[in-house]
Amino acid sequence: MRKPKRTKTATPRWPGRAGLVIAGVPLLLALLGPLPAGEPGPRAASFTLGGGHWLGTDFVGRDVWRQVLLGGQSVVLVALAATLLAYAVAVPLGLAAALTHRAWLEELLMRPLDVLLAVPSLLLILLVAAVFSPGAAGLALLVALVNIPDAARIVRAAASEAAARPAVEALRMQGETWWRTAVGYVGRSALRTFAADAGVRLTGVLYLVATAAFLGVGVEPDAADWAVMVDRNRTGLFVQPWAVVVPALLIVALSMGGNLAVDAVLEGRGSGREQSRERRPEDQQRQWWRQLVKAPGHGSHDSKEGRR
Repeated sequence: MRKPKRTKTATPRWPGRAGLVIAGVPLLLALLGPLPAGEPGPRAASFTLGGGHWLGTDFVGRDVWRQVLLGGQSVVLVALAATLLAYAVAVPLGLAAALTHRAWLEELLMRPLDVLLAVPSLLLILLVAAVFSPGAAGLALLVALVNIPDAARIVRAAASEAAARPAVEALRMQGETWWRTAVGYVGRSALRTFAADAGVRLTGVLYLVATAAFLGVGVEPDAADWAVMVDRNRTGLFVQPWAVVVPALLIVALSMGGNLAVDAVLEGRGSGREQSRERRPEDQQRQWWRQLVKAPGHGSHDSKEGRR
């Protein structure tokens, strides 16, 4: 009697594709937008629709479409740089705290981060900006600084489970380097948690950078920046809404699309591993059955019994 075949449940791919499309539009505008932007034309009246301008004009009569093409780099590049800088510091700190056997060293690494975590991130950015007046690079460093404590705590929590496994002690007894143990084994074991946190953290960093730019930190008051556009044009929202709605939608689309894409990748990898685990016992059973059927004397024994 044959066993019923298991139906393979395909992981839905549309959320990932939709996320790539949604996030791809603002990314393309941010990276390639300055190329077709061209030179600025003559300024028209403020908050006007039409007149040769696709999206009208802004609060000082500039073309909104040209400002949209130019305004993505400052937001997207600063957010990506801040996220990468935060993880470049948080991952080694979190892995070192998870793998150390010395309580004093773990306290030395994590307690200063807890103090920094207690300070509101936006308040810290405003206080530092009031003293030093940072540019785009300084804003990226500030945003990375306020994200390091939380990222390091998540890295440490995700790596602690893998660090307690017997395999880590075996690697130490074999004399493996710290890099191979921490990154090669512990880091790879917690990679899914790191990736999930990176997707959520990029959204928070993006909104933090946009909020700082909205308050005038790191950018000029009349700079071509999506967050600055929302701030400066909000007074004419009901007269010329495109100057506010379009840059706001691009910021939301970038964060929402990035989360959808990361979630789809994580779910796809997780379901693939589960399916491979489910197939292993079945494949072993089939292989055992084939070996049994092809065993010498098995077929001849059955034929003799049939003749009798």
